[in-house]
Amino acid sequence: MIKKYSYKKLSLLAFSAALTFTSCSTNKYAATNKIYKEQAKEFGETLATVPPPKQMIDSMPVNEQTFIGSVNFGIRKPNFVILHHTAQDSTAQTIKTFLIKKTETSAHYIVGRDGKVVQMVNDYLRANHAGAAKWGNDTDLNSSSLGIELDNNGNEPYSDVQISSLITLLSTLKTKYNIPSANFIGHSDIAPKRKQDPNNFPWKKLAEQGYGLWYDAVLQIPPPEFSPAVALRVIGYDVSNLNAAIIAFKRHFIQTNINPALSASEMMILFNLYKKY
Repeated sequence: MIKKYSYKKLSLLAFSAALTFTSCSTNKYAATNKIYKEQAKEFGETLATVPPPKQMIDSMPVNEQTFIGSVNFGIRKPNFVILHHTAQDSTAQTIKTFLIKKTETSAHYIVGRDGKVVQMVNDYLRANHAGAAKWGNDTDLNSSSLGIELDNNGNEPYSDVQISSLITLLSTLKTKYNIPSANFIGHSDIAPKRKQDPNNFPWKKLAEQGYGLWYDAVLQIPPPEFSPAVALRVIGYDVSNLNAAIIAFKRHFIQTNINPALSASEMMILFNLYKKY
């Protein structure tokens, strides 16, 4: 038989349960949260120190240098969103990876298979997620981007609830930081010689929502002088290894026949996207 409780008692029980859950969740990561706060405090002290420490001009006499604080400045604004798959078996495993110093890797967000989102680095701080990478003329994507890890081993489909949560997150980030649609890209796009993630990802679905670009339904045959290398470079790919760039492009936009050869139809897709960029 189910006991009858007053609304007031039920509310109190719910509040107590939520408080207990929050306390348990917080206590589980109390040690690493403390380290996070200490590091953030150190960064804050560095920013607040006037003149800025270790920013003197080398080989110039001190009496020839002056610091005068401007009133017009702000904090880091991310301009790209880089998507990854974790290549691990659970959100918990990825969290653990990001809490171990020696891995030297992190991301701003993790989106679980169940759709739950975990933020691990403040948006305004630099997370170590992109590594050695290049997109256009940007060679430090860690400093200009937000990294989002999708809980996925790289060989499984992405759940509907996971993609739905991702789109909700992307909507917030795009609006908050005014990130251009073209600047939602994957790890394999910015590091074609060494990365494949996020593998088998539904880029078209995201592009239809305004996160990333996609090619049109009606395509044109490119002119004879059309250069795939130039087109890929204009889009943003590092073409120092052209074959790797083509494979990365096909991994994102074609998703079949992932090889360095471009068919006639694939050339049409590349030409269409080149014009968009």
